Amino acid sequence: MDTQEVAKLQNFLRRRFNDQTLTVRARPNKDDSAEVYIGEEFIGVLSRDDEDEDLSYDFHMAILDVDLDTIGSA
Repeated sequence: MDTQEVAKLQNFLRRRFNDQTLTVRARPNKDDSAEVYIGEEFIGVLSRDDEDEDLSYDFHMAILDVDLDTIGSA
């Protein structure tokens, strides 16, 4: 993903989740995906899918059961 595409995705996600600390960062040596962070915490990967003539983006976020335990006790 080029810098303009990353910026568009970041702006979209910041508006969608109402969080200005969310950043989308290009991945070194990868041009089909980017990393998503809230502050300095990595939360997932955005992948570019341009097969079948339709451009879309997939967001993948793994949630560990230990993370659920820490959130629930906060």
